[in-house]
Amino acid sequence: MQHDIFARLKRDHDKHRDLLDKMGKTHGESDERKALLEEFTKEVKSHASAEEQALYSTMLRKPDTTDETRHSVAEHHEIEEALNDLAATDMSSSAWMAKFKQLDHDYRHHIDEEEQDHFPDFENYLTDDDREYMQSVFDRRKEAEKTDAEVTPEKAEDAKE
Repeated sequence: MQHDIFARLKRDHDKHRDLLDKMGKTHGESDERKALLEEFTKEVKSHASAEEQALYSTMLRKPDTTDETRHSVAEHHEIEEALNDLAATDMSSSAWMAKFKQLDHDYRHHIDEEEQDHFPDFENYLTDDDREYMQSVFDRRKEAEKTDAEVTPEKAEDAKE
C-alpha cells in the first residue's frame, strides 16, 4: 500500500541515511556541513516527534508491543541529546567528527532496528483504523514539528567533552 505508515517512515529513514552519508563527507566548519546538520536535525527531530505521536502512541495501547515502544522512544531522546551536543560542538574540531560518527552509528542502529524488528512485529497488532489514524497524524504532525524544531537549544560551552 503506497500510503502505509511503515513505508512512509522508511522513506524518511532513507532520506536520513542519505543526509548522514553526505555529512560524513564534509570537512571543517563549512557552509555545507552547517546546512546538512541543520537539515538532518530538523528532519530527525520532527520525524521522531511525529512518529511518537502517531505510531508509538498507538502501539503503547497494545500490551504486547509496550516494551519495544518504550525502547524506541528512549532512543529518540538519546538521539536528540546527541544532536544537541553535536550542534554545540565546534565543527572544526576533531571532537565534532568523533561525535558525528557515534551519532551516525547510533541512529543507523535505531532505524535498522525499527525497520527490521519493530515494524514487522507492530504489523501484527494494527487494525485498518489504526493505520489510517497513524498516517494522518504523522504527516500533519511532522510538518508542524519541523517548523518548530531547533537545531541547538544548547550553548557551545555546554557541549560534552
